[in-house]
Amino acid sequence: EVQLVESGGGLVQAGGSLRLSCAISGVSLVPFDDYSIGWFRQAPGKEREAISCISLYDGSTYFGDSVKGRFTISRDNAKNTVHLQMDSLKPEDTAVYYCAAAVGLRRPWLPSEVGAIDVWGQGTEVTVSS
Repeated sequence: EVQLVESGGGLVQAGGSLRLSCAISGVSLVPFDDYSIGWFRQAPGKEREAISCISLYDGSTYFGDSVKGRFTISRDNAKNTVHLQMDSLKPEDTAVYYCAAAVGLRRPWLPSEVGAIDVWGQGTEVTVSS
């Protein structure tokens, strides 16, 4: 069974930075290099939002409009880990951030492809104070 373990959430002031990490572990019949890993977030009272994703196969990425230009995503295939660097944080970035993986998808998943997500992390809280 594959698991995703997130780390790096916390409290930061507006304009600051945080880095989230998502480590993949467990036994998979599909090579981890064939995974697409990314992040959703959900704020209280709001719908879940897909914000970024990276293909472990070729490094191609997706960013939602709300984070484009402020967030970057990277992969470390040797460590089966994905990092989300969040800069210029705003209070509206406050949410629970969930790592998500699509197995065997060699390209970034899109927001409309929630059904393609096979594994979810437990979530990590990010709070941005004004």
